[in-house]
Amino acid sequence: MIVLKSLKEIERMRAPCTIVAEVLQRVVESVSPGITTLELNSIAEKEVAKRKAKPAFRGYSGYPCSLCCSLNDQVVHGIPSNNPLKDGDILSLDFGAFYDGFFGDAAVTVAVGSVSKSAANLMSVTEQSLALAIEQAFQGNKLSDIASAVQVFVESNGYSVVRDFVGHGIGRNLHEQPQIPNYGQPHKGPTLRVGMVLAIEPMVNEKSFEVKVLADGWTAVTLDGGLSAHFEHTVAIMENGPEILTMI
Repeated sequence: MIVLKSLKEIERMRAPCTIVAEVLQRVVESVSPGITTLELNSIAEKEVAKRKAKPAFRGYSGYPCSLCCSLNDQVVHGIPSNNPLKDGDILSLDFGAFYDGFFGDAAVTVAVGSVSKSAANLMSVTEQSLALAIEQAFQGNKLSDIASAVQVFVESNGYSVVRDFVGHGIGRNLHEQPQIPNYGQPHKGPTLRVGMVLAIEPMVNEKSFEVKVLADGWTAVTLDGGLSAHFEHTVAIMENGPEILTMI
């Protein structure tokens, strides 16, 4: 069941979403060659604690950390480690927070030092695909209009859209209905309505869309070793159109 939020509930969601944006900004500022993702996880935990909020991911279905750190060919759910980041890496950072009864969720992919033109282009296309998806989040559109916008743009640029992981509704629970694929035909599925709050998150691979999950039970990687990028915003569908809640 898709849970519609009242204007008052969406107002309350602004706080956890702002916290997510601020924490991610602080983590991104700390990314550089030589730092470890465990150190980045510690920064996220300190920043969310300063804001009297709770990290959404720690302990969620057994996930051991607060920040998902997915490196290079890792698609999503990478577990922070003591391995130092290297110049030329790309790193996806996914963070959620719980505050005042509601969740917020967002992700970015960043360059570590200087990256190749192909890696920079992959990140740029993925970020642009998120913007195009959000442009479709108007009342009266169909859910698959969001999905189709991502797929058409990504594939026109020579990349592939991950099928195994999707976006989701969000509110009093971290994951709510509806699921939001990043591929599919337009004009299908549930009608978008005012009060829906969606975590829209394209995951785009350099080569094939196929992925596998490693033995840790969490880390998803590309099957062919190609790079992967991930961007996400929590978006509310309002009377006048979509509003990004995880934007500073």
